[in-house]
Amino acid sequence: MTKQSIFGRMSQLVRANVNAMLDRAEDPEKMLDQMVRDFTDNIREAEEAVAQTIGNLRMMEDDYKEDLETARSWGQKALAASRKADDFRSESNDENAAKFDNLAKVAIQRQLDAESSAKNAEPTIQSQREIVERLRTGLEQMKTKRQQLLSKRDELVARSKAAHAQSQVHDAVKSIDVMDPTSEVGRFEEKIRREEARVRGQNELTASSLDAQFESLEDLGEQAEIEARLAALKSSSSSPAELSPGSESGTGVTEEDFAALETEKHKA
Repeated sequence: MTKQSIFGRMSQLVRANVNAMLDRAEDPEKMLDQMVRDFTDNIREAEEAVAQTIGNLRMMEDDYKEDLETARSWGQKALAASRKADDFRSESNDENAAKFDNLAKVAIQRQLDAESSAKNAEPTIQSQREIVERLRTGLEQMKTKRQQLLSKRDELVARSKAAHAQSQVHDAVKSIDVMDPTSEVGRFEEKIRREEARVRGQNELTASSLDAQFESLEDLGEQAEIEARLAALKSSSSSPAELSPGSESGTGVTEEDFAALETEKHKA
């Protein structure tokens, strides 16, 4: 039982793999084309069989007509022989009368044989006619089915191609999905954003540095002005008309003024 179970599973596995391979190898368009070819071959074979059956029926009908014609011909011969015998008998020629009566009997026998042959053929001919009619009907149905198969084949092939095209479009769109952060476009966009942020930082840093430089220049200008004025003061104080700081005819700057300046300087 164990061996049978193993062999059964192996057989099922092989069949499953073979069927899977066949499913992958199947092309709907090629399979439908093969079905159309097979159906067309079947119709051609059916047409040959129907043609042969019709030919046999026509031969039987010809034989039937020939038997009827033969029976009619022998009937006429029998009638002619009987009349000839009557003529000889009216002339008291019994020998020839008997001879033609015998010929009439032979003709009647041939007539009966032909009629019997024709009568025996009638059921067979009728049966063959019914068979031919059924075969013709079946052949027409096969042709109709083939036309339906062709229409269905065109429809299915069109649907298969449309589905394949849609699948290709979906795969193409998926491969270039710009909203996917893992895609190449997303990676490039993130890289560009970082570069833009770095440039903005540099611009801000450059702007703050320029402001500091301008402020430094303003401080230097102010210091230069102070130094110039200080030099001017010293130059004026060293002249012969120099007066003491507390003199009323001097510069007018008192010691209180110098104290106030020192206080403002410390506050600054």
